Amino acid sequence: MEKDPEINVQGEALVICGTDPVTGFFRDGHCNTCAADQGSHTVCAVMTAEFLAFSKYVGNDLSTPRPEFRFAGLKPGDSWCLCAARFLQAHEEGCAPKVHLAATHQRALDIVPLEVLEEHALPAS
Repeated sequence: MEKDPEINVQGEALVICGTDPVTGFFRDGHCNTCAADQGSHTVCAVMTAEFLAFSKYVGNDLSTPRPEFRFAGLKPGDSWCLCAARFLQAHEEGCAPKVHLAATHQRALDIVPLEVLEEHALPAS
């Protein structure tokens, strides 16, 4: 699978999203994507209890450990590459997590308007 160019929503080099736990479609810590990534795991978000509860409610339980998939479960404060459509849904429901723009892949813009991502952006560090 060939990765799309590693460019973030700011038009710069994509930075790492998270390694503890290791995130990303490719499980390389980056919100990289490719044609096979039908969920567009491109939004680097910092988990909140509210978002994790919402995600579980809509059918994607990210907080329960799944050892068979080497997945410890997410907790508030963890960074994770979310599906762009799930992020947009959470935004529309008023429970979107904060976003790390420098680690959010430009392909997220195919689904989520930049203004929405910026509304939820973490302060620049």
